[in-house]
Amino acid sequence: MNFKQLEAFLWVAELQSFTKAARQLYISQPAISFQIKALEEDLQAPLFQRGDKRIMLTEAGRVLYPEAKKMLRHYQKIKEGLEDLKGLKTGHLLIGASTIPGEYILPLLIGGFKKKYPGIEITLKVAGSDRVARWIRQREIDLGITGVPFNNEGIECVRWLEDQLVLITPPSHCWANLAGGPDVADLKNETMVLREQGSGTRRTLEKRLEEINIALDTIPCSMELGSTRAVITAVEAGLGVSIVSRYAVREALELGNVVEVPLDGLDLSRALYRLRHSQSPEGFAVKAFAGFINNIDNCERFLRK
Repeated sequence: MNFKQLEAFLWVAELQSFTKAARQLYISQPAISFQIKALEEDLQAPLFQRGDKRIMLTEAGRVLYPEAKKMLRHYQKIKEGLEDLKGLKTGHLLIGASTIPGEYILPLLIGGFKKKYPGIEITLKVAGSDRVARWIRQREIDLGITGVPFNNEGIECVRWLEDQLVLITPPSHCWANLAGGPDVADLKNETMVLREQGSGTRRTLEKRLEEINIALDTIPCSMELGSTRAVITAVEAGLGVSIVSRYAVREALELGNVVEVPLDGLDLSRALYRLRHSQSPEGFAVKAFAGFINNIDNCERFLRK
């Protein structure tokens, strides 16, 4: 039994004529007779009584008629819903992101995306990079953005957006008024405020220092904090210096609450990465959002605000 057979059955039942039903469906009378015969064979019951002047439903046909109408209405709703999904009039997208993209970048891009596709609901979950990767592996989210790459089995990882880490100090710090910048070795004579173990920013900093044979644990640390916002606030309060994403510290720099200081001898550039499960089908909303954030013009337009 298929929906074409049910549709043919309903038209014959309502018009009481194979010929009229065939005209309504723009098919030949033999074709509609074939559909009805196939349906009767599948159900193992005759559906019509053929009289001299009209066609009437049998007892089995009368049982099928209201149920067939319900089934076709439900099928039509499914088709309409799928058309809305394809047209991005509706849908739901679940995104996971580490702190920097989750708190400072994605909200701006999601705002721009929602203006274009207001019917798509978006949920954004923010956690450490490792947890975001775990959400992807367990298929709890559709898309992930992290500050470190993951090449684990089941994860498709694509380089997405370039970021820059910067050294910040309180305005009263002696480095804030230097004509140049300190050397990276001078960090050993300072107290730093750091993100917690496992954060993308912390792991990038550790890796860059290791490349020039400096261990992060040789630099004095006043505290480790669970968010970049807390780190910036601690620097504003004079509790030390730190290295954070320029995306995160932009507002504090504009307000003059902290000062960006050039740091010689250390490459602080990094990339952010887009993750998805390699075996999960890419839905319409996921594909549209990935295309939106991969558009450099969109990123520059909304991240300048």
